[in-house]
Amino acid sequence: QLQLVESGGGLVQPGGSLRLSCAASGFTLDNYGVGWFRQAPGKEREGVACISSSGASRNYADSVKGRFTISRDITKNTVHLQMNSLLPEDTAVYYCAAEYLGGCPRSIWRQPYDYWGQGTQVTVSS
Repeated sequence: QLQLVESGGGLVQPGGSLRLSCAASGFTLDNYGVGWFRQAPGKEREGVACISSSGASRNYADSVKGRFTISRDITKNTVHLQMNSLLPEDTAVYYCAAEYLGGCPRSIWRQPYDYWGQGTQVTVSS
């Protein structure tokens, strides 16, 4: 069974950091493009970051550029999202998604994804 599981969410103060992880089971993530999305209450889901299956392309939403970094850990079959300088407006449920041989377009939402995780809550509050 192909599955993605996110972890690493939690409560953090403004200016703090969190590292989210997206672990795959049943398949090898390094053949897949991976995206991170988030959805806050009452808002639409938005693309946050992506990395192409080759790793050659990475893109970020303007709202997180310079603060968030997406990376692969091939040995652990995991993709991470390092989030620094967190703001209250980063509060949302964060989801990872994967697509076989997927790309990473500048407009992250344009890449369709077949596999999705269940999400992990990130709350930024003092």
